[in-house]
Amino acid sequence: MNAHLSPEEIVRREALQKLRQLGIDPFPAAEFITTTTAHEAKAQYEEGKEVTLAGRIMNQRVMGKATFGDLQDVSGKIQLYLNVDEICPGDDKTMYNEVIKHLVHFGDFIGITGKLFTTKMGEISVKVSHFQILAKSIKPLPVVKKDADGNVFDAFTDPESRYRMRYVDLVVNENVKKTFYTRTKIVNAMRQFFNDHGYLEVDTPVLQNIPGGASARPFITHHNALDIPMYLRIANELYLKRLIVGGFDGVYEFSRNFRNEGMDRTHNPEFTVMEIYVAFKDYNWMMTFTENMLAHVCMQSLGTTEVNHGEKMLNFTPPFKRVTMTQSIIDFTGFDITGKSEKEIFDFCKSIGLEVNESMGKGKLIDEIFGAKCEKNYIQPTFITDYPVEMSPLCKRHRENPELTERFELMVNGKEIANAYSELNDPIDQLNRFEEQMKLMERGDDEAMFIDHDFIRSLEYGMPPTSGMGIGVDRLVMLLTNNESIQEVLFFPQMRPEKPVHGPDLNAFKAIGVSDEWAEHLPKAGFLDIDALKNAKPTAIHQQLNGYRKKNKLEISAIQLTDVEAWIAAIG
Repeated sequence: MNAHLSPEEIVRREALQKLRQLGIDPFPAAEFITTTTAHEAKAQYEEGKEVTLAGRIMNQRVMGKATFGDLQDVSGKIQLYLNVDEICPGDDKTMYNEVIKHLVHFGDFIGITGKLFTTKMGEISVKVSHFQILAKSIKPLPVVKKDADGNVFDAFTDPESRYRMRYVDLVVNENVKKTFYTRTKIVNAMRQFFNDHGYLEVDTPVLQNIPGGASARPFITHHNALDIPMYLRIANELYLKRLIVGGFDGVYEFSRNFRNEGMDRTHNPEFTVMEIYVAFKDYNWMMTFTENMLAHVCMQSLGTTEVNHGEKMLNFTPPFKRVTMTQSIIDFTGFDITGKSEKEIFDFCKSIGLEVNESMGKGKLIDEIFGAKCEKNYIQPTFITDYPVEMSPLCKRHRENPELTERFELMVNGKEIANAYSELNDPIDQLNRFEEQMKLMERGDDEAMFIDHDFIRSLEYGMPPTSGMGIGVDRLVMLLTNNESIQEVLFFPQMRPEKPVHGPDLNAFKAIGVSDEWAEHLPKAGFLDIDALKNAKPTAIHQQLNGYRKKNKLEISAIQLTDVEAWIAAIG
């Protein structure tokens, strides 16, 4: 028995052994066939109807010859009524008196068969006639309590614990599951919208020899067989454009992208983006397409285009407002970037307190201004259009002003949700843009783009006029599920490595006067370290240790209160 196990974990492991001694497999292999779910049983209720269900046993209440509990499956919960004579109609009452009363614990997976009935309190329940353990839980779930007034106690709310142990979070916090069901509805609605337009879903490489398609710091690895460096993709743009060159009219991909950058409430190093490219279209067409797509997504996943987010009501009903990048910066800073040199923009950044440096080109400086002074002001869906050419190396120059590009970003609730271009299809201009990016890289910009010569070659074969759009799926889900943190909409967000759990230091107990025979039992009784003793009352320690001794029939001397007080005094 591991010394670092809690008393509850020890009890469950002992139950595991007792079940096996009774000839009961706590982890049976055979299929367990169900006839319904908890939700269906209640929604399609018929008095006396026999049902078979499987799920976790929750909220177990043993009351002598009868036990009440809740079975929780993927659809919800239903109350169980287990009576000794129903479970064990013959003389052998072992299944109820031993197994159900003492060897089944909160969180165990069980299968049951029984008949539906309604209790005197009006609750639809199952009178169980057959009971089977399907999987033993040897680590206890957090016990979340709710009183008669609906007040919740001991909720599993610590963010680090929830994200690190999402499997526990999903079991005990019902609202979390709803978020991920909605996420699936959002993705499915987007996919349906694109498929209805006749566009093809594709897959492109995650492992790339050139990290192209965006300005970001990549994750680097090494391909042993080819003996070359490789990169996890930062974007899938350049591969999707190659497919447009190849003759597809419209392609899209839900892609996992990776950027070796910081983490915060809106950034995770691994994230999901949907990118779509449509031939013979421009960014004006894409704006209309995007707002119609988002309205469709809202209706399919939420049933409305008006979405509550915190205290705000976001309206996704088309058309969305349109504002140029130049006008936006004028609106919120009074500074007109038109015709300004890199030095003039740099000096303005300094004058308004932005942290900028000599490695930043004109485009990045403008991006800093917009991010700091403008972006946060756009709460309702708004297209920011016509970005300076320095900010958009893959975007076609504006048909009316060659200093600008035909680009938009969709801002919602102060954050970018989507980015779209009239795609640059001039191979000579594209090569020149890449070369300008390389100059920035030489100046120290570690987010500048690499030159992808194969992509240039593909453009030389001819790419039709094309519009492309990328949308951050995680951020969109945050908006539509009323979440402020990206970690809430990712099943398994990136976390710092968990600190290793070491077993108790028995010598530390001995150093304060605990006898050798008792030192090994203190952790098993719930006192894992010196701090656990220090933070407990001596009387409570005294009672708990002697209760543990009695329960486990230990052949060692009882602890005296004076012994405990001496330990606490020695801790200081």
